[in-house]
Amino acid sequence: MAWGGYEERRPDADDGDEELDENDYKAQKDAVLFAIDISRSMLEPPSATDSKKADKDSAVTAALKCANQIMQQRIISQPKDMMGVLLFGTKKSKFRDESSARSSSGYPFCYLFKDLDEPGAHDVRKLKELVEEDEQGSDEILVPSKEPANMSNVLFCANQVFTTNAPNFGSRRLFIITDNDQPHGNDKTAKSSAAVRAKDLYDLGVVIELFPISREGKKFDVSKFYDDIIYRDPTAEEGISGRVTSSKSGDGLTLLSSLISNINSKQTPKRAYFSKVPFEIAPGLTVSVKGYIPLHKQEPRRTCYVYLNGEQAQIAQSETTKVDASTKSVDKTEIKKAYKFGGEYIYFDKEEAQKLKQIGEPTIRIIGFKPRSQLPTWASMKKSIFIFPSEERVVGSTRVFSALWQKLLRDSKIGIAWFLARSNASPVMVAIIPSGSKDEENTGTQFLSAGLWLYPLPFVDDVRTVDLDATPRPADQLTNRMRSIVQNLQLPKAMYNPLKYPNPSLQWHYKILQAMALEEEVPETLDDATIPKYRQIDKRVGQDMADLKAEAAVKAQSLMHSRALKRDVEEDDDGDRPAKRAKPVKKESDSLSNTQLRLAYEQDTLSKMTVAVLKGILASKGLSAVGKKSDLLEKLGQWVEENLL
Repeated sequence: MAWGGYEERRPDADDGDEELDENDYKAQKDAVLFAIDISRSMLEPPSATDSKKADKDSAVTAALKCANQIMQQRIISQPKDMMGVLLFGTKKSKFRDESSARSSSGYPFCYLFKDLDEPGAHDVRKLKELVEEDEQGSDEILVPSKEPANMSNVLFCANQVFTTNAPNFGSRRLFIITDNDQPHGNDKTAKSSAAVRAKDLYDLGVVIELFPISREGKKFDVSKFYDDIIYRDPTAEEGISGRVTSSKSGDGLTLLSSLISNINSKQTPKRAYFSKVPFEIAPGLTVSVKGYIPLHKQEPRRTCYVYLNGEQAQIAQSETTKVDASTKSVDKTEIKKAYKFGGEYIYFDKEEAQKLKQIGEPTIRIIGFKPRSQLPTWASMKKSIFIFPSEERVVGSTRVFSALWQKLLRDSKIGIAWFLARSNASPVMVAIIPSGSKDEENTGTQFLSAGLWLYPLPFVDDVRTVDLDATPRPADQLTNRMRSIVQNLQLPKAMYNPLKYPNPSLQWHYKILQAMALEEEVPETLDDATIPKYRQIDKRVGQDMADLKAEAAVKAQSLMHSRALKRDVEEDDDGDRPAKRAKPVKKESDSLSNTQLRLAYEQDTLSKMTVAVLKGILASKGLSAVGKKSDLLEKLGQWVEENLL
């Protein structure tokens, strides 16, 4: 599972797109500024409780730890993005200039702890030190001011940071973490001034995201102040997405995990799998959509080569030169592509070879609708693609798209469409499946977006012909018991969130890199979420599995007995036929005692035995004797280590 949830496609990916210039590449990056409220209520520790899952950190500590973890994730998954940390409501004031007098006059009670820039290892260490100082009660930076910060100054400070550091970024967002739903009380002048600054940010293209902290007994009321500050996503009115989820504190829900979950749900996709593709719903009715691959396997990748033979390490710049058999450089214009036909080569230039791959223009064309129940579960071919409306090419796409989504979801229908992602891609038939939003059980954060999914369907040649019995086999006692075991091992509410089960080998790789970059101790073990919870499994179905094993053994013995009786009857019927003389088989396994077997293992002579002998030994020990010789040796060696050594 990728860190951000969406697949990040490189600008130079071989997908038929033109190479992006510097300005276009900046438009694909994301700039995030954390604005954390340093008020007395945010610094107060949570109330004491006997619950083991209760919060132990203050809201400020949880917010700083959240920013630190998000920064570490971005370094790994999206290293070119920018991040910054702005503290407001602090006694000290600072904005780039170290002169406190000049800084405080411009943005009082605002402390720019980390300027907006690409995060590095020193930034992670600095933020971690600030968290440790807060836990130790440091009185340097995290000291609240006697009066609350003016939100107009906070928003104007954020405006200056975005304008200076990320003027051409396509995604610029301000994350506000606070528990104060009415920072200016009944002061209408201050509220109006903050609304004007928020409008300036909106005109600049900066999106304000609010992460309110609701405490026990006090619910965060967005309508008091932030309704005039936050410009909601217009798709929220259509029911596709968009809602404010509070991060709870003091009720047994971990505030840190809730904040991280809420912020990760707001991650912006880096680059669409395809963009501005026409979605033809009916003849004459076409909207524009973008496509994303939310679930994508992530692997360790080397971002650059480094030259170490100089005085200092430098990034190596690679160049490619094509040569012929005589090691003479060849110009690109001298190279042509060719296809062999009838013993001759047919030559094509670059444009002609590219046209051979083009079947048509990229499009999604609905050709009909079917009940969702008619879609078989085995029809999955590839990863599904999530599509979302885009107003860039066709204005009004969001409303039409939302109407189609609601209709399909309400009537339990799916669409069947002709899909061509790019001009040089292969066409496929897809099912357009609507989905509702799925939230995490504890935090209520949306992890699976609501919208439409393109579900690739198989062609006739892709479907295998399997001969099934005309009458299904009736369920017996073993089948019913196994069904009960499977039902008791299902996830709660049948909800599977892939973000909770990261790739252990990939996480271990990045843990080592992180420890080396931050000059920390290399961890010895890694928390592997994919390891089954054996105690919980045994508690749920331990007795049922033992009963199933015993019943299966009894049934296996009865089957063997019935087959032996059948064989005896067949031999009696064929009594006139002369029986073949069986060759005597020397059972070397019977002559090997445990002492001899242990000696053979220690002297490494088990590999010299034949496969038949190894199978006889394994069968005598009650082990499976199926597999290659290497598998048999491994099973036998493991048995010797566990029982004889």
